[in-house]
Amino acid sequence: MSAPTGGPPAPPRIYLSPPHMSGREQVYVNEAFATNWVAPVGPHVDAFEQEFAHAVGARHAAAVSSGTAALHLALILAGVGPGDEVLCSTLTFAASANPIVYLGGHPTFIDSERTSWNMDPALLAETLAARARSGKLPRAVILVHLYGQSAAIAPVQAACDRYGVTLIEDAAEALGSTYHDRAPGAFGKLGIYSFNGNKIITTSGGGMLVSDDSALVAHARKLATQARDNAPHYQHSEIGYNYRLSNILAGIGRGQLEVLEERVQARRRNFDFYTERLGRMAGIEMMPEAPWGRHARWLTCITVDAAQFGVDREAIRRTLEAENIEARPVWKPLHMQPVFATCAAVGGDVAADLFARGLCLPSGSSLTEADLDRVCTLVESLHTN
Repeated sequence: MSAPTGGPPAPPRIYLSPPHMSGREQVYVNEAFATNWVAPVGPHVDAFEQEFAHAVGARHAAAVSSGTAALHLALILAGVGPGDEVLCSTLTFAASANPIVYLGGHPTFIDSERTSWNMDPALLAETLAARARSGKLPRAVILVHLYGQSAAIAPVQAACDRYGVTLIEDAAEALGSTYHDRAPGAFGKLGIYSFNGNKIITTSGGGMLVSDDSALVAHARKLATQARDNAPHYQHSEIGYNYRLSNILAGIGRGQLEVLEERVQARRRNFDFYTERLGRMAGIEMMPEAPWGRHARWLTCITVDAAQFGVDREAIRRTLEAENIEARPVWKPLHMQPVFATCAAVGGDVAADLFARGLCLPSGSSLTEADLDRVCTLVESLHTN
């Protein structure tokens, strides 16, 4: 006879940012099965590219297997090769910089500013000016739009244009946000988005590359399809990759894109709920919304002053985890990552401080008020000052 396990059942898991299906996706998936378009490419891929380009205000788009694949292709199209320097935001996920290394390039990490937590345009301008004086400009700049917040694009773009450096926007986390009423990701020479399972909309795994340059996007599609030449036999004149999105996943993406605005509004409501309950507490500050556009609030992020609040962000995270609630520290800056220990950095104190005090709270668009209340009640219980 087995011993009784004892104790109440664990409360249901609250995830950081789970997928949220609308039901509309199934229509497109069923159509893909009914027509036997289950392989990469197909009518849903073509339609998803067109619909997505329209949604973000870009002229052309190429659907690929991940945001990382899109960024890899963007760097290839920008001409990045062995020994080239690429300037990149430091407060971001490693995937923003890994493709630089794939190509033999060298990332240099630029610190954040506090208004948006994104790349500091003044530091970027100083760095580009210094590189110009040395006669060795970087090949590209990767500007990340973090947690649903657009970076200050105009001064970054102006600095890149001044020195003829290609601007690539990593908008993997920022679909649905705005910069002066336009979508970030569609300003630079190339932009990329992610449809990973935790993003505002998802295809389970997938990404998109956008540009106003039709030749660049056509080249991206070729590279993403093993770079097969236009010939009746299998002929290849350059190295390619197996990066195209499947027709089934593109169908999911079409259904998700139809509810993008609903998903953004739901996440902004989450932020409002957290702000009302937690934002007035001593020692907690909400991630700001920059004055230049709408924050999509992919994730609701806070910073914690332990001296004022009573405990640090890690104590909050551990308390939530003990109650089966997922929360995570903000991204560990790339200049602090062991894998990039030999890479150069410009500044870093702002990003390091945000990492030390920052916490991402559950932010899924399917969260209920009861879920949000459960999170807030636990955080409130730790406030000792």
